[in-house]
Amino acid sequence: MSSLPAEDHPQPRSLNDLFVSFTLLALQGFGGVLAVVQRELVEKKRWMTREEFIEDWAVAQIMPGPNVVNLSMMIGARYFGLKGAMAALAGMLTVPLVLVLLLALVYAQFADHPGVAGALRGMGAVAAGLIAATGLKLFGALTKNALGLRLCIAFGVACFVAIALLRWPLAYVLFGLGSMACVLAFRKLQR
Repeated sequence: MSSLPAEDHPQPRSLNDLFVSFTLLALQGFGGVLAVVQRELVEKKRWMTREEFIEDWAVAQIMPGPNVVNLSMMIGARYFGLKGAMAALAGMLTVPLVLVLLLALVYAQFADHPGVAGALRGMGAVAAGLIAATGLKLFGALTKNALGLRLCIAFGVACFVAIALLRWPLAYVLFGLGSMACVLAFRKLQR
């Protein structure tokens, strides 16, 4: 986890601000919040720089649990310690949990309707597009990565090939390629 953002970055005003902000984030990005979180935290609220977001997102991905929940707790803890982490966690989970339970009740009534199945397929396509757009938007930050742009692209392509084409288990790819990337980054940073 990186240190506090630079002084010119705004920060959450209170625990309530954290709770409300993460509740709104969770509600905006129902089903996949990467694109929404990046836009809100980096571009609108400016609580983080693009580079800080990528670093913290990488840490959040290797921690157990949902990525965005891990990220919210990291940000909450950065500004307000344990209370901040708990406020951010509550914001990410409380209202969405209630909504999911209500939607489950509605879905149980209409699951067999073809329009519902089509709507779910459409939402999957939209979520994939948002993730791809966010990846393209964050691509420029790779130039400041310790590995450099070429190695980052090479690792990205290798990861895609291993998972999408070769169908290797994610855990093996993460451990194998992740370990290699960590060792290479460590060596480059030691120079």
